[in-house]
Amino acid sequence: MKFLDRAKIYVRSGDGGSGSVSFRREKFIEFGGPDGGDGGRGGDVWAEAVDGLNTLIDYRYKQHFKAQRGTNGMGQNRTGPSGKDLVLKVPVGTQIFEEDGETLIADLTAVGQRVRLAVGGNGGFGNSHFKSSTNRAPRRANPGQPGEERWIWLQLKLIADAGLVGLPNAGKSTMLAAVTAAKPKIADYPFTTLSPVLGVVHVDGNEFVLADIPGLIEGAHRGVGLGHRFLGHVERCAVLLHLIDATQDDPVAAYRTVRGELDLYGHGLAEKPEIVALNKIDALATEDVEAMRAALAQQIGNPVLALSGAAGIGVKEAMRELFRILSRERPQPLHESAEEKPREGWQP
Repeated sequence: MKFLDRAKIYVRSGDGGSGSVSFRREKFIEFGGPDGGDGGRGGDVWAEAVDGLNTLIDYRYKQHFKAQRGTNGMGQNRTGPSGKDLVLKVPVGTQIFEEDGETLIADLTAVGQRVRLAVGGNGGFGNSHFKSSTNRAPRRANPGQPGEERWIWLQLKLIADAGLVGLPNAGKSTMLAAVTAAKPKIADYPFTTLSPVLGVVHVDGNEFVLADIPGLIEGAHRGVGLGHRFLGHVERCAVLLHLIDATQDDPVAAYRTVRGELDLYGHGLAEKPEIVALNKIDALATEDVEAMRAALAQQIGNPVLALSGAAGIGVKEAMRELFRILSRERPQPLHESAEEKPREGWQP
């Protein structure tokens, strides 16, 4: 399935039905009087977060959505049926913005959350509504009120507890495949990951969701490479795992490049707790790894982990550290499991 995390759509609620002008006509009833019913109410347009969706591709090829209009009133004081509401099903984590793309309407972060995007028009009154002691046979009825219409933006930010960041080919996809059941594309060239991938990590009877996003390069804030397009998917993460390729010439420069792009992106990413790890240490001698690790730790002022996603070295310790920080940042219980559960993972 193609991954789409942003879409612009048009929504319109239903118009209200018009009231009816009608008079009671029955045998032996000389003055039946008005009996025109009211029009039905137009349907509303709702957005609802549902389980099982992880992309906005349903809104790529259809952009116009209209709720049903109310039915006109009828004689014998029959009120027209209201129009059916239209419910737009979106993935959990979808944000809804006004047409300007900046004014937030709603942020749907849990299954079942819903928001009304457009209110249906009220139905018009029939002529029986206007009957009075001085106007026994009114010949007027109200038209139904028009519905609301608007253009809105849907923007998906995947729900994950922890996120993987780093330069292209830092081993993020390999790490995700090693600790979850997700199956991201893995190759020996840059930008093999073209869209975010999620997986569920199980460690010591606990579980949390880990996100892998496409690699960042210098100038991503100007649109170089894949730009900052997918950084929004780690905005909701409580902690970041920053992977650095230990086989490259200057790990410190690699670290500063990614940190610089996080700073330029903003939205609080640069302030999130971060675990820095040298990856691919299985390709280097132990003494070289330790020297590189010490130099990097001195430059950034924080401890640096050493691991290898491909060989499984230090991976479990890194996941335990991630969960420890998650437990601190989010006091509410995460996905704790008393018994062993099957490993799960999915890819948008």
